[in-house]
Amino acid sequence: MYIRQHYKTIVLSDIHLGTSHSKVKEVSNFLRAVNCDRLILNGDIIDGWHIKKSGTRRWQSEHTQFFKILMKLMENCGTEIIYIRGNHDDFLDNLAPLQLGNIRIVKDYILESNGKRYYVTHGDIFDRVTTQMKWLAQLGDTGYTFLLWFNSIYNRYRTYRGKPYYSLSQRIKQKVKTAVSYISDFESTLSDFALARRFDGIICGHIHHPANTYYGNIHYLNSGDWVETMSALTEDESGNWHILMYTDTPMEYEILKDTTIPRLSSAI
Repeated sequence: MYIRQHYKTIVLSDIHLGTSHSKVKEVSNFLRAVNCDRLILNGDIIDGWHIKKSGTRRWQSEHTQFFKILMKLMENCGTEIIYIRGNHDDFLDNLAPLQLGNIRIVKDYILESNGKRYYVTHGDIFDRVTTQMKWLAQLGDTGYTFLLWFNSIYNRYRTYRGKPYYSLSQRIKQKVKTAVSYISDFESTLSDFALARRFDGIICGHIHHPANTYYGNIHYLNSGDWVETMSALTEDESGNWHILMYTDTPMEYEILKDTTIPRLSSAI
């Protein structure tokens, strides 16, 4: 009999429900394999931008099933759910703050973990592109969607040739100097904010790049995404944080401890 792994806190972000690239089946399988006291949905869970452009034709039964799983976690495990708005689900601005039973919709959140205070935010408000140049962000979103479409075709060819999955967009982030610099600047900006506000750490999403590292004394955590990396942040009962990477093996995942996903350097 399978025993569900228990965590004090799980953080998920950037699932982008309503798009064809959302790994909703995988994130649902992951949630069926665990339980937790607190589940933080850290923004861009629903892709309101995409739904506004294409309507609900991309919304599938699996997307609805995801929310049914959340209800089961609340009912069977007593899980508290904190839903933090992101830039793609900014339609929640009109609702936040709102509490309905065990679920809260907020714009940000302060988490106490093992005597430390973490500021939890999706992260888009620290991104000048999404806050001051939204048209450019939407243009970039279109390009990213095209890249994911091309990547799916490329990986069908790789599967035909017996080769494993390969992420073009992740490769670009790691190799293109401007992308690497953007990630590094984003991380340092959030860490500087946490330091200025006397937090011990910051937890975010937004840039689809999982991380568990330190900027000086500031603990920087990013939960990644469920479009490509399929990653989550977890906190155990002792307050230790890990990145979990979902694998294709049912009910299994790999624990990547500490800084095994390093902060990217801009020196490329």
